[in-house]
Amino acid sequence: MHDAAQIADLIRKIESVIEAQGATRWRILIRGAVQGVGFRPFLYRLADELGLSGWVNNSLQGVCVEVEGGEKRLREFLARIDRDPPPHAVIDGLDRAEVEPTGEAGFAIRPSEGTGPATALIMPDLGPCAACVSDVTDPTNRRYRYPFTSCTRCGPRFSIIEALPYDRATTTMKGFPMCAPCRGEYGHPLDRRFHA
Repeated sequence: MHDAAQIADLIRKIESVIEAQGATRWRILIRGAVQGVGFRPFLYRLADELGLSGWVNNSLQGVCVEVEGGEKRLREFLARIDRDPPPHAVIDGLDRAEVEPTGEAGFAIRPSEGTGPATALIMPDLGPCAACVSDVTDPTNRRYRYPFTSCTRCGPRFSIIEALPYDRATTTMKGFPMCAPCRGEYGHPLDRRFHA
C-alpha cells in the first residue's frame, strides 16, 4: 500500500511527463548578490520538486539557469525564485528568454562560466548561523570547537574571494584540501554545505 506522499509524488511525475510533451525551455540570468548564498542548491531542489529539467551554474554576471517543462511549472519556478530565495540572496534583476527545448532528463549543477563582464555582487562575510553554532557547541559533532565552521548560510565571503565567479577555486580556500566527509558534503546539492 502506498502512502499519500508516494501517491502525490507519482501524480506529480505523471503530470510532468504529460506537460513535457509540450515543453518550454527558459534561460534565466539572476543578477545581484546571488553567489555564495546557496542559490544553486536552492534552484536544484526547486526544479526537482516541480519536476523540471535543465541546469544551473554561476557566471561572471550572477546565476544562470536553463529550465524546461510545462508552462505552469515554469511560471511557479519563476514565482518561487522571487518569493522564496535563499535568506541572504539579494536579487537585483532577472532576465528571461525562451530557448529551444532539449528534452534532457533531470536537473544538474554545472561548472561555472567565466566569460563576459564581471558584474556579479559578492555578499559580505556573514556571522555563524544557528545550525553551525549548534555544530561547534555539540561535543558529539565532528566540528566541535572547530573555529572555521561555515555553510551556505554563513561564514566568510568577501574576505576570501580572489575572482569571480564565486567558487572554492577562486577563493583563498583553494589551497586547503578537504577531508572525505567534508568533500561529501561539498559535493551533495541537498547538503547545506554544498559548495560552501
